[in-house]
Amino acid sequence: MTKYISDNSNFGADGPFFRIIREGLKGFADGEDYFDLLAEDVVFEYVISVPGYPRRVKGRQKVIGLYSDYDSYMTVRSADHLCVYRDLAASVVVLEYEVHGESTQTGRPYNNRFVSIVTVKNGKVTKWRDYLDPIAVFDSSGWP
Repeated sequence: MTKYISDNSNFGADGPFFRIIREGLKGFADGEDYFDLLAEDVVFEYVISVPGYPRRVKGRQKVIGLYSDYDSYMTVRSADHLCVYRDLAASVVVLEYEVHGESTQTGRPYNNRFVSIVTVKNGKVTKWRDYLDPIAVFDSSGWP
């Protein structure tokens, strides 16, 4: 269990984003909180993202570090419209979901859609490929 299990901030390990992910991976990946679902050597790939965001992150601690100050940019109030597609033979789960909130810097609404392709081995996430709508990020942050 990570120290983030008690983190109840808007984007904390028990916040709306992480709750919907745990729901989508329920029965497929094991862990007390979102970060506990991840293997120590997990690889995250951000295939469609925004400028300045890393394209690839390796290791659970680096993923924790990446998300550690997300609250200074975005407040996530809710997550919904979860669709889950599982291929048990391939150990892959595809998650479609939406998150809603606002930019902490501009106060503008944030409504984004994601597709995450998640590979699970031995009850832990080993690979995560993420696709998001960068225009939603630009609109909320006021990026020209």
